Amino acid sequence: MKSHIQVQLKDGKVKECTQGITVKEVATSIGSSLGKRTVGAKVNGMMVDVSYELMNDATVEFYTLETKEGVEVLRHTTAHVLAQAVKRLYPNVKLGIGPAIEHGFYYDFRLEETWNENNLQRIEAEMRSIIHENLPIEKEIITYEEAMDLFTKRNEPLKLELLEDMKELEALTIYRQGEFVDLCRGPHLPSTGYIKAFQLSHVSGAYWRGDSNQMMLQRIYGYAFPKQIQLKAHLDFLEEARKRDHRKLGKQLQLFMFSDEAPGMPFYLPKGQIIRNELENFSREVQSQANYDEVRTPLMMNQRLWEQSGHWDHYHENMYFTEVDKTKFAMKPMNCPGHMLLYKNNLYSYRDLPIRISEFGQVHRHEYSGALNGILRVRTFCQDDAHIFVRKDQIEAEIAQVFQLIDQVYQTFGFTYDVELSTRPEKSMGEEHLWQSSEQALQNVLQELEAPYQLNEGDGAFYGPKIDFHIKDALGRSHQCATIQLDFQMPENFDLSYIDERNEKVRPVVIHRAIYGSLDRFFGILVEHFAGAFPVWLAPVQVQIIPVSKVHEAYCKSVAIKLKQQGIRVEIDNRDEKLGYKIREAQMQKVPYTLVLGDDEVEKGSVNIRKYGSKASESEPLARFLARIKQQVEKRSL
Repeated sequence: MKSHIQVQLKDGKVKECTQGITVKEVATSIGSSLGKRTVGAKVNGMMVDVSYELMNDATVEFYTLETKEGVEVLRHTTAHVLAQAVKRLYPNVKLGIGPAIEHGFYYDFRLEETWNENNLQRIEAEMRSIIHENLPIEKEIITYEEAMDLFTKRNEPLKLELLEDMKELEALTIYRQGEFVDLCRGPHLPSTGYIKAFQLSHVSGAYWRGDSNQMMLQRIYGYAFPKQIQLKAHLDFLEEARKRDHRKLGKQLQLFMFSDEAPGMPFYLPKGQIIRNELENFSREVQSQANYDEVRTPLMMNQRLWEQSGHWDHYHENMYFTEVDKTKFAMKPMNCPGHMLLYKNNLYSYRDLPIRISEFGQVHRHEYSGALNGILRVRTFCQDDAHIFVRKDQIEAEIAQVFQLIDQVYQTFGFTYDVELSTRPEKSMGEEHLWQSSEQALQNVLQELEAPYQLNEGDGAFYGPKIDFHIKDALGRSHQCATIQLDFQMPENFDLSYIDERNEKVRPVVIHRAIYGSLDRFFGILVEHFAGAFPVWLAPVQVQIIPVSKVHEAYCKSVAIKLKQQGIRVEIDNRDEKLGYKIREAQMQKVPYTLVLGDDEVEKGSVNIRKYGSKASESEPLARFLARIKQQVEKRSL
């Protein structure tokens, strides 16, 4: 006779159940709807299938396709359906691995034939057939020897290689659905029919087990969601993201370019440089008001400097090196050590602190070619770095001021943001008590400012904890940009000091700070955030003037002169093209204001204004338009 067990549910309620009851049966006993919707559960903290039998008292949390965990189970199962479809269509294919990922799934395959878009359509059609068959998905527990025998018979060498790392395991799990078998920990959906909305996206190359020394496989990616409407919303989002792609818009708007002569290193074209200059000028303005002194440090410094700073032990694999006059040098990956040398150049009293040093410093960091992504991920970029040297009693007040400075800048661009506090990483330097006091100081500031934040344990810099700011763009995507880092280590490494009120040498504390982070990356984010239609103050060309005919060119030139005298960036399109074509061209270039000037405007001394994105136009006196656009630029209006 079976005994009874106690099952504690998420809400704290306890159900008495018969030993051996399955997760699905428990869910059904609560409600038939819950039983149908449950696709997995967490039992005593472990993810399991709905067929899992409860033999002892346990805590159980059910997952449906409305939960994050349930969706992950859906996506993992869809990866198995993909593999089964590929096996049916290409019997000689060898199976790799196929996990769930954000928004979908992928599976790696070894096959001599190279797949293309037509192959994906065939595979997707076969997947729909498998889903329509509603095949039960069954878990089996087998021994290592049984697993080796099974995948040897099925001629799956990649699975056998995976098994080589599992010799010590007492039991392994496989999943079957129809004729398909895969080595997998699970959990999975009860059957393939639960899958309702998916789409294959693309195929790419992928090294086996992520190792560049291993063979190249073909990886098929796909999207999967519980409902068709969710899949459509995601595909619409991707289409909008493609329209906003900074690489596409950068070329269309003539902002920047790349060359094989400098892989991963952007070239800024005149229009792109105008935007960069505006970004730097804005940052200089707010930093000047906050009493920062701007400096410049060398791009290349002696290798021993990086050994002294600690970067050699923690970062040298990402650095570029050279040798001059039999001396080893390194291209700087960050500005910190140079600023330490600048501080050490002078003798400071406690009355002089805080010392605020800022720099738009060009840095170089090695990135693998596969990781490069336009100007969002490059090998050289401009970092808007600052280092603030403070007394211990000034730490919290100074960090609060930096926080407010970052907030001011982000509000100007219309960005909202999330805040994250990152603590000591495993690979770090310094004493534990200094880390604890540093982390507490950052926490105190966040609490004092009543700033909501998430704790990100173990993700601080190697020299100190940090506060990171994640901005949200127009599509809701998150980008980590600004950072505030507290550092007790570098002042020690560089023997920095100031004279206190007792005339004794004391170590300062350093606050590392960036607002844009990478100016290049921030530029790319802005391109996509504004879809290339920059606010007037940032736009490379703020006003495009189009004469109706040749006889109106003189008036166009006089208007252009008046605009330029007020600092407005203006161009005249006097090409021998049709008027409609030139107006469309200005819209394609996303110029904020297009002025079409003809007889009526010449006679009245006015301008006919077409604002970007609007089909309608309006007329007003030139003086009024001048005043309006000048105010928008000065206020940096959105």
